[in-house]
Amino acid sequence: MHTKDRLANELRKIGLEDMAQRAEKGRYDDFLSESATPILDLVSALKVVGTPESQALARRAMEGDFDATKEESDAWAASPEGQETIGSLTKR
Repeated sequence: MHTKDRLANELRKIGLEDMAQRAEKGRYDDFLSESATPILDLVSALKVVGTPESQALARRAMEGDFDATKEESDAWAASPEGQETIGSLTKR
């Protein structure tokens, strides 16, 4: 299961449907988000919710539970976007 979907499931478990839908769309994903800091965005949003459950999920996010997997990283690196980014970083 993709990390974004695991996160969405965890958000639903604590009643955060709007955030779960954003997670499914990649809002908090290392490679799918338009944000440079998707996990920090997730943690901030969870802290605003302020429930014990959201705080626990924020701690899990800070500990890396929702970081992209190696397989997700490899898929991004092989994608056109990943290839373009890697190419722009390695040009002299």
